[in-house]
Amino acid sequence: LKLDGSVVTWGDAGSGGSSEDVESQLAENVAHIYATRKAFAALKTDGSVVTWGDRLQGGGSSEVQTLLKTGVHHVYSTGRSFAAFQADHYAAVTWGDEG
Repeated sequence: LKLDGSVVTWGDAGSGGSSEDVESQLAENVAHIYATRKAFAALKTDGSVVTWGDRLQGGGSSEVQTLLKTGVHHVYSTGRSFAAFQADHYAAVTWGDEG
């Protein structure tokens, strides 16, 4: 995470080293980065979340993406999954490995 709010990634693509599928979304306004063992989640200043990396370990958030577009205040991570807290709705959204 650079000072200008952009993200640069490198390394093994299967473990989150390549963010080319979401590169344009990581070009600006990223506030925080969270990680599982093989995936990453970026919390942006507008309250949206962008994910990449191993789909089964949190890099694939397509099933909950509509819930991650706005209103997220914090993201929590474990070794294989993420949870996003939406304070406005007193709700948590989870994705990743359920095991």
